[in-house]
Amino acid sequence: MLKIQEIREIIKLIDHSSINEFTFEQDGSKIKMKKQTNEVETVVRNVVAAPPAEAAQVQQIETQAAPAQPATLEVSAPIEESKADTANLHKITSPMVGTFYAASSPEAGNYVEVGSKVTNDSVVCIVEAMKLFNEIEAEVKGEIVEILAENGQLVEYGQPLFLVKPE
Repeated sequence: MLKIQEIREIIKLIDHSSINEFTFEQDGSKIKMKKQTNEVETVVRNVVAAPPAEAAQVQQIETQAAPAQPATLEVSAPIEESKADTANLHKITSPMVGTFYAASSPEAGNYVEVGSKVTNDSVVCIVEAMKLFNEIEAEVKGEIVEILAENGQLVEYGQPLFLVKPE
């Protein structure tokens, strides 16, 4: 895990370089920085929660950025409860590479929403591949807990599309 001072130094180095994007991963922590039209965006994910003293330093990083080069820092700690919750959930995955559609047409309502009850043969979405529209079924009886793909999004083979709480 990087210390706050090390993160500050990385921000300064990226700020003064011609690099537009930088990603650093170590021991389950990930830091990603992107420069966009004179802005530096810093995202830190999957880090252990900082003690209150370090949290104050994180706030200082946000406020010490130069006006012409504002920087943001987002720190998020992994939530062990959500991992336990998702372990009991069934993932409906994409059986192919294609475009995800939540409804049969732009005018029609979505097949399912969060909270919808589904059965094994309930159609939950369509994945379009090579102009063929493939209906994807739930394959489990339960309740939709989360929709992981957005309408019109390109999805990969095996990518989770929905989380279902089995009954």
